[in-house]
Amino acid sequence: MTAMKDRRRAVVLVAAILGVALTGRLGWWQLDRAAEKRAIQSGLEAGEKAAALPASALLEAPMPVHRRVRLRGEWLADRTVLLDNRPMNGRAGFYAVTPLRLDGRHEIVLVQRGWVGFDAQQRNRAPMLATPAGVVELEGRVAVAPTRLYQLGEAGTGTIRQNLDPSAYARETGLPILPLAVLQTVGSNADDNLPRDWPTPDLGMSKHYGYAFQWFALAALILGLYVWFQLLRPRRQHHV
Repeated sequence: MTAMKDRRRAVVLVAAILGVALTGRLGWWQLDRAAEKRAIQSGLEAGEKAAALPASALLEAPMPVHRRVRLRGEWLADRTVLLDNRPMNGRAGFYAVTPLRLDGRHEIVLVQRGWVGFDAQQRNRAPMLATPAGVVELEGRVAVAPTRLYQLGEAGTGTIRQNLDPSAYARETGLPILPLAVLQTVGSNADDNLPRDWPTPDLGMSKHYGYAFQWFALAALILGLYVWFQLLRPRRQHHV
């Protein structure tokens, strides 16, 4: 009987050690992920303060994501896409994305130019959008793609869409579109006066801290249960 109790205690001890080790390791892993995100955030902030890169930087590897870039080229106004369900400053509307053919080159980059409201009477009608003709100059922030939302099914192929993938749009149109996007922040020399209050990229650091707290709390719970049921409670029962 004593041997069986000893084996049971040994099994419980091993299980408790493994449980605390596993949950603790998962907690530290979440903290490591948060640290990585903090480093990325620091890079973003440094990139915002750094001088704007020339358009040629978009052709280099690795892609300068979140860096400021200065572009010069001509709009392909007839290829403009409106991203639906994009509010700004509490108002519903679209993000306007227009391809820009880089000056002196054949490459084209998708530029998320700004926000435009929709027609309340005809929700699905594309609003009139003034697009400056000729060569324009602008600054923006490099992104992997225009701002995305979760969607069910295909993104669609019309002027109004839920999302726009640069590579997919290049295949659709046959245009030499670069596999990235630029979120315009500074207007061109022939500005269109579109609002550009882009949301700050959310890297989800708070999520990792929350998960870390949950894992460490679970480790503490396992340890506390072991100490109570295997050490403290038997001693109290022994002294009764």
